[in-house]
Amino acid sequence: MKILLAPDSFKGSISAKSLCGAMREGIERVVHDAVILERPLADGGEGTMENLVHATNGTIITVTVLDPLKREITASYGVLGDQKTVVIEMAQASGLPLLSNEERDPLNATSFGTGQLIKEALEQGYRNFIIGLGGSATNDGGIGMLKALGVQFLDSSGTPLRENMEAVQYLSSINTSGLDARIKDSTFTIASDVQSPLCGSNGASAVFGPQKGATEEMIVQLDKALAQFAKVIFDQGGMDVVNIPGAGAAGGMGAALLAFLSAKVESGIGISMDVIRFDEDIKEADLIITGEGKLDSQTLSGKVIAGVCKRAAAYGVPVVALCGKNELSSNELNELGLLAGLSVVPGPCTLEEAFIHIEEWSKDRTEQILRLVTARK
Repeated sequence: MKILLAPDSFKGSISAKSLCGAMREGIERVVHDAVILERPLADGGEGTMENLVHATNGTIITVTVLDPLKREITASYGVLGDQKTVVIEMAQASGLPLLSNEERDPLNATSFGTGQLIKEALEQGYRNFIIGLGGSATNDGGIGMLKALGVQFLDSSGTPLRENMEAVQYLSSINTSGLDARIKDSTFTIASDVQSPLCGSNGASAVFGPQKGATEEMIVQLDKALAQFAKVIFDQGGMDVVNIPGAGAAGGMGAALLAFLSAKVESGIGISMDVIRFDEDIKEADLIITGEGKLDSQTLSGKVIAGVCKRAAAYGVPVVALCGKNELSSNELNELGLLAGLSVVPGPCTLEEAFIHIEEWSKDRTEQILRLVTARK
């Protein structure tokens, strides 16, 4: 029996790699001679870099950069096994997990550290980049990242703007003459499934600002600042980033990558599966077990489980998903292409208890799945 394990992480509790290990143990309690392939996945957010490096026998490089509040930290980028492609997770240098709840401040948080990671990889000779945009603490439109790469943001008198988003509403011009010259010889692919525009009621500030600490008043300020940023981009280069799907990803980082680094946008989970040659693993699999922290409306819109189900359907391989919580109906699970979506949580518990026991519960639930599957044979 060949079983493919392809989960996302359960954010905050267990990594995709560790979840694969727990699933393996659950399987081996029932089927001792199963061929088990572990393929931890991510959709461009946290874990993408580590998973792709692990799957391709690549290398992780750690450097010193600035966090969202401009404090020195260590952060990493990955070099894939081809020794040509760099994977940079925005969450590494500019991520929400780097801040306490009290420190969340999207008016002042900067993506500068992500720009430093790009610059460091350029220094080492790399020119092919995959940029994962999940988990950001910033709402700066990628302005911090661009500053790290040499771009200047000026007011009407030609004076550089102050280092916060309140000042961006006074942006008058963008000077790209200092943009790192190596950018033009590089390719950038955005790994993200976020389709949000830059501004408006469905934009970066309104949709994602609150989880980064934005009050209603801040959301108005942030949206106004990003609208001015977009206006200057249009006036100087003719690109309308306001209405490009995905421009609002990671607090507008998508817009900066599109407008200044000529990036292309691809599905985060699609990139992950292509890099690890996921289809080759599916072809002879008897069962796929995937998973993510919660099955909900976002799952339907193109996250890891949706990507796995779409690929599996082409080969007729059944897919079962584990989760912490399932909010989807049977019809919605069918729409995804799941044979079943099962919570690993055995009963009412606190979030803290779930985090403590998630590995044990995942083993147990996987064991039960295998008992059902093998009972049919």
